[in-house]
Amino acid sequence: MRGKQLRMQRLFRHSQRTLIVPLDHGVSLGPVSGLEDILATVRQVAAGGADAVLVHKGQARYLIEAGKIDCELIVHLSASTDLAPDPNAKELVSTVEHAVKLGATAVSTHVNLGSPQEAKMLKGLGQAAEVCDNWGMPLLAMMYVRDGVGENEYNPVLVAHAARVAEELGADIVKVNYTGSPVTFRQVVEAVRIPVIIAGGPKVDTVDELLAVVEGAVAAGAKGAAIGRNIFQAQDPIGVTAQIRRILDGVRDE
Repeated sequence: MRGKQLRMQRLFRHSQRTLIVPLDHGVSLGPVSGLEDILATVRQVAAGGADAVLVHKGQARYLIEAGKIDCELIVHLSASTDLAPDPNAKELVSTVEHAVKLGATAVSTHVNLGSPQEAKMLKGLGQAAEVCDNWGMPLLAMMYVRDGVGENEYNPVLVAHAARVAEELGADIVKVNYTGSPVTFRQVVEAVRIPVIIAGGPKVDTVDELLAVVEGAVAAGAKGAAIGRNIFQAQDPIGVTAQIRRILDGVRDE
């Protein structure tokens, strides 16, 4: 498992908490604002202190060919579009082996619990975990409760269940929704032994609102954050990334 341990260390290279910036939205949403020049965005978030960016295989290939970037690459293996009859049905569209060839530091899969296609997504997660073990590749599982009841996405009992499913099926890191408070999110963190990181969620109105969520997650024991739109669509992506970095590193502003 030495290779996996080394790659995990690279994902946590700044401190004991990782900051990942997902940039995979081009498949689900199209060329949204902030991702028109993905290389420029990657360089901005790296300058702000991101540990890694998360992209699909085509963008990973482009970033590698375009030149040096100062953060790690996570290749996302799952996809669906918002144009599909069931956007929650995520399919595996790449492999761990291909991510290895690209030079990725880790891979990720997406599972929506409660979806009619849950079983297929769980099968993909479990199988990817086994291949990741063979290659020494860390696996990040994005776990959401998507059973058609909006409030269930943030229910701490259900979110803790989602995190536990990821651990049980072999994930090395699990990304889940923040449940709204340090007290309730601590239930999620304590449900597993693998690192728990929070999802960035929908676009928020203010940076302060975003930072409060990160602070709450850290207080509950979260090991990092994976924040996309609230960073790459911010007016100052470098500045927002740097502010989140300071919270994750436990650095207090004077």
